[in-house]
Amino acid sequence: MATTKYKRVLLKLSGEAFSGKTDYGIDAGTLSIIAKKIKQVIEMGVGIAVVVGGGNIWRGATAEQKGMDRVTADYAGMLATVINALALQDALEEAGVTTRTQSAIGIQQVAEPYIRRRAIRHLEKGRAVIFAGGTGNPYMTADTAAALRAIEIEAEVLLMTKNNVDGVYSTDPNKNPNAKKFDKITHLEALNMRLNVMDATALSLCLENKLSIIVFDLQAPRSLERAVTGEPIGTLVYSE
Repeated sequence: MATTKYKRVLLKLSGEAFSGKTDYGIDAGTLSIIAKKIKQVIEMGVGIAVVVGGGNIWRGATAEQKGMDRVTADYAGMLATVINALALQDALEEAGVTTRTQSAIGIQQVAEPYIRRRAIRHLEKGRAVIFAGGTGNPYMTADTAAALRAIEIEAEVLLMTKNNVDGVYSTDPNKNPNAKKFDKITHLEALNMRLNVMDATALSLCLENKLSIIVFDLQAPRSLERAVTGEPIGTLVYSE
């Protein structure tokens, strides 16, 4: 068994990670693969919490552009993250991982309310914890929720997954073949260069709290295992 570098991590999964190669919804095969990756790192002794996005089901910004009230659209997006969280919870439990879902918006029939001390206790008992509902506030992205929850539960690193992108680039590598990949970059450099790591609010929160971020492609072989053992993968965003 490989030696792990981190004992507690927070994994940010975008909504797109749930849809696999489809454009919408949840792909069961993809979800099963993600669950097995998470199970593996738990068996390595790493406490892992997960923040899920909802872009595979609903995008508040798109709804707003079509005339919907922004606050209403954002709350609808939070509900989409609950759907993804429940799907991931089911996949994890099917894989044999005891899992708890906590939501930042009240939905007690299907998820616990978010309580920091309870979340930490779940992690201490070896359970996977899924955070749904974003921060519970409109105008805040799932990226911001990931940064906030990582700091609250005292995670040592924020694992930021991307689909078909293996790190942080100077421009979109899917559109520009000459885009430069960064192996390491500071939070401040990423902010100043306006790189597509996460939204500026979330990145600033990580900077202020000196929370390192590893940006990598979840679909790469052994990706999650390599991240928690400290092997070079993706891009490390750190504070000087």
